[in-house]
Amino acid sequence: MAFNLQKMTRAELEALRKDVDSAIIDLRKKEKKDALEAAQKAAAEFGFSLEELTGKKSGRVPAKGGAAEPKFMNPDNPSQTWTGKGRQPNWYKTAIDSGKSSDDLLI
Repeated sequence: MAFNLQKMTRAELEALRKDVDSAIIDLRKKEKKDALEAAQKAAAEFGFSLEELTGKKSGRVPAKGGAAEPKFMNPDNPSQTWTGKGRQPNWYKTAIDSGKSSDDLLI
């Protein structure tokens, strides 16, 4: 199918661009699915799952960095912990305000 782009209006060109972009996205999804199936089949031929070889679950986006280990613990309630990252929990702020140091709260 040949197009004479010089004879098309701007609206026609923009509609064509939209159709082409959509077709590229759909084709990329199909190619990605086909590649995943081929990789799973190749791994299965050797007696492995793709997850075993890559250490990742297929079809999922990996989480950023994973879960951090807790670094601080509430001395009044040991089930309350904090990694030291992000917003300080209220129990941590209260303990610091009451004169405890962060070293006193380390696990």
